Amino acid sequence: MKSIRNYRVLSVAAFSFLFAYLLSFVFEGQVLYSTIDAFGAQSNTYILAAIVAHFAGLFSCGFFIKTPSGAKSAMIIGMAICLIATAPFLFAPSALWFVGLVTAGYASACAVAAWGFFLKRYTLKDERIKSCADVLIFSNIIMIALNVVAINLSHTIGLLLSMFCLILGGALTAILPAGTDEETTAVTTPETERKSPGDIRKPMLVLFLFVAVITVTSGLMYQVINPAFDHLTGLVSWYWAVPYIVALVFMRNLSSKNRVQRSLFLYVGMGMIIAAFITFMLLGRGTVDYFVIDTLMLGACGIFDLFWWSIIGETLDYSQNPARMFGVGLSANVLGVLCGDVLGVVITSIRLPDAEVAVIALTVVCVALVILPPLNRQLTMLLKNHAYLSAYADMSEKQQSAIICQVKLIDPLTERENEVLSLILAGKSNKEIAATMSIGESTVKFHVSNIFSKYDVGSRAELISSLLKNQTKA
Repeated sequence: MKSIRNYRVLSVAAFSFLFAYLLSFVFEGQVLYSTIDAFGAQSNTYILAAIVAHFAGLFSCGFFIKTPSGAKSAMIIGMAICLIATAPFLFAPSALWFVGLVTAGYASACAVAAWGFFLKRYTLKDERIKSCADVLIFSNIIMIALNVVAINLSHTIGLLLSMFCLILGGALTAILPAGTDEETTAVTTPETERKSPGDIRKPMLVLFLFVAVITVTSGLMYQVINPAFDHLTGLVSWYWAVPYIVALVFMRNLSSKNRVQRSLFLYVGMGMIIAAFITFMLLGRGTVDYFVIDTLMLGACGIFDLFWWSIIGETLDYSQNPARMFGVGLSANVLGVLCGDVLGVVITSIRLPDAEVAVIALTVVCVALVILPPLNRQLTMLLKNHAYLSAYADMSEKQQSAIICQVKLIDPLTERENEVLSLILAGKSNKEIAATMSIGESTVKFHVSNIFSKYDVGSRAELISSLLKNQTKA
């Protein structure tokens, strides 16, 4: 257990250095902006290319990285490629800048997604929120240091330090053990040869939509709020991410003590993000105004980010390929930021007064936030359902039979209802049950409704949870 904790710290440190490079350079980082500005180059093309390449890398990485050893190699090789691809930025602009940024965007994304294997292996499921918080906290602290150096001292030194982060991250990753042969076999075994508690694609789709919607506000912030405070360069260089870090520390401590439910954080963040845009609309553009607006905005971003990072961390147990789950989840964040960027560019290009721009941005944010609660409820239910089905699938046939027999004794079901229940426990959807039983989907829904009514539950997750609890008591 002690060695696992040590490896957790080591993996968090390795990923923090990688992520600090990503935040300070590839992903709309201040080191990149400072370098581009120092040479008088145009930033839009470079930034867009890097974001698109990063999205592609996160989304596709898990389809060819399928083993723990492959994940370790992907992290080390990815960071080495990023190091080489960043080198051209030490010199005057050329075609190598564009090629290098696209290459770094894709390679860093593969390295990030691959870390999902280490997060799953070295952190217990109920403690992954701590690892996610630690990564976000430490990487942002390092990013602040790199930004301060690049903006206030020298963009070249900032760039060299971000490259040094890659070296440190690669060295720490090389120390980590990749994983056992048993784990590799589990990952590479075809899906048809393993027990499958149900289709994970639907929860993944809902998770993808949830993360994308929740991060649209980040893209809007880059394009609408940040440019309004360009004159406060020195202050922005160090304070910008401070409220983000404070929010992460606060949430991490609350979560570790189990004082509040995680969903409450979501609604607190929603209130803060709305308040940020309202204060942006009402206040001026001075130092105190920036402190108020940035504190609300980045504090909300910290809450949102740890909220969905921790959900992704917990879902790693639902897939045999953590790189795919982790990568697809984070790619939704990139897509959300990209959509927010596009919306922000469109809004600001209209050349309206700041107050009107803020009203339009606030309207977009409110629409996004209205979508979040139902998405959150659906995601929570889907994940619970999958978790209960996983527990049932891991039982022996004798235990599964005992549950079915117990159901018949507690509250008799009709023959058809018993068939439907068996298929529900096999992870089948209503459509799949209808096809298996050669009946209409509406008929299946009727039987499912009767089963729910007899056991006084409102969903499959509640039904399966109730059955498992009763079986445990028995």
